[in-house]
Amino acid sequence: MLKDDIAACCRILKLGHGIADNCDTIKADSNQEYLFKLLQLEIKHRDECRKERLLKNAGFYSIKTFDDYSFDGIQIPQGLTPEEIKKGTFIEDKKNLILYGNVGAGKSHMAIAIGVEACRRGLKVKFYRTAALVNRLGEARKGGELSKFLKKLSGIDLLICDEWGYVPLEREGAQLLFQVISDCYEQRSVIITTNLEFSRWVGIFYDEQMTAAIIDRLVHHSYLLVFDRPSYRLQNSLLKQSS
Repeated sequence: MLKDDIAACCRILKLGHGIADNCDTIKADSNQEYLFKLLQLEIKHRDECRKERLLKNAGFYSIKTFDDYSFDGIQIPQGLTPEEIKKGTFIEDKKNLILYGNVGAGKSHMAIAIGVEACRRGLKVKFYRTAALVNRLGEARKGGELSKFLKKLSGIDLLICDEWGYVPLEREGAQLLFQVISDCYEQRSVIITTNLEFSRWVGIFYDEQMTAAIIDRLVHHSYLLVFDRPSYRLQNSLLKQSS
């Protein structure tokens, strides 16, 4: 069949299967219009595949969106609106978000939802729980692949460090994390979720000078969002118990 021959040509030319699937369904008034519509389908297919790869490579432990997400109880600084947060417009300006508040208040949900939307806009995102990132950095150093790993991080648009400060770091891990944050400074955006105020960060890094340097790089060109609301998970659990 001619359709099978078209599919074979698509494989050789590394074109999407959509061309063969839709070649006999497209209606057009001229050969040029037919070809244009067929190529449009291929472009759309490639764009969708790229966005799927970006989502997969981001490393999200689950997909979150802003559907039904409430901004109640979140203190948003001047110069930033909920709509801008959802769209991730700060990423284009290489600014940072620091999401601070109680456990279960929706910080990780917001961070992931921003990352997911960024992927859908064609941006490169990497999500890590901070302890896992430090472990990955340590493994890369021991394996002689630290430069390669850092170069890979340098190619992204947004780095998300979840659960910042939940686990104390050893000196080597703190130094490696400092290097990552320093490399991101004014080059790409960073989102951090934490339940520790800045004054307690020295307990993570055990070095006042390094702590001050990290805070300086993160706070400059950043927005601090304070989640002044109770744990959603706890509230949801209590509601289930009372029902």
